[in-house]
Amino acid sequence: MKTSIQISASILAADFACLEKEIKRSQAAGVDRFHIDCMDGHFVPNLTIGPVIIQAMRKHTNLPLEAHLMIEHPGDYIEAYAKAGADIIQIQAECYGPRRNACRAWDQWPKEVDTVDVKSLRGDLRRIKNLGKKAFVVFNPGTPLIKEVLDDCDGVLIMSVHPGFAGQKFMPAVLPKIEELSRIFTGGIAIDGGINAQTAPAALRSGARILITASYLYGAADPGKAVRDLKKIA
Repeated sequence: MKTSIQISASILAADFACLEKEIKRSQAAGVDRFHIDCMDGHFVPNLTIGPVIIQAMRKHTNLPLEAHLMIEHPGDYIEAYAKAGADIIQIQAECYGPRRNACRAWDQWPKEVDTVDVKSLRGDLRRIKNLGKKAFVVFNPGTPLIKEVLDDCDGVLIMSVHPGFAGQKFMPAVLPKIEELSRIFTGGIAIDGGINAQTAPAALRSGARILITASYLYGAADPGKAVRDLKKIA
């Protein structure tokens, strides 16, 4: 097993009334990057962060900022998030293909697909890279890997919960997807959802190298110990 892993602090679980303080506290704890969940209330039932928050965060940290666009029509917003200061832009595969019957209505979640318009998805991944940013594709738990676009990705994010809210329980059923990905993909492999000291070992054994954590980090009495405990696992 490779020993180099990165911890990404998901600010969805941070105290938004004291965001600058939370950024500094996270950096002192030893996180490697910040994960920003950008939700529109349509792709997921929650409504959160636009580019203005990333722009504000950029003033207080030099760590990489990753914008996870859980929004319909992400291509319409790539430039805005890039301009705001995101270093990594993550787009959902489910925005590029026909939804399954159970999630075709706007208020049916989680969004899942079996196929995508490869040309369209590939085009947006390349747009991200042409802006000088790293491009990640994201797969919800029920969506299979879309291997045709991996060559255009700097990284892949596998969701281990249904996206939308922090504090959910880790779904072990996604681990075979990570194992498959680790055999065919040499870029960054991230996992997000229910990551803590108990679930991280299985994620790392499967091939994940970027652990995105929200409630585990921001709910910890000692965030530094929480980060150290995750890194010790490798």
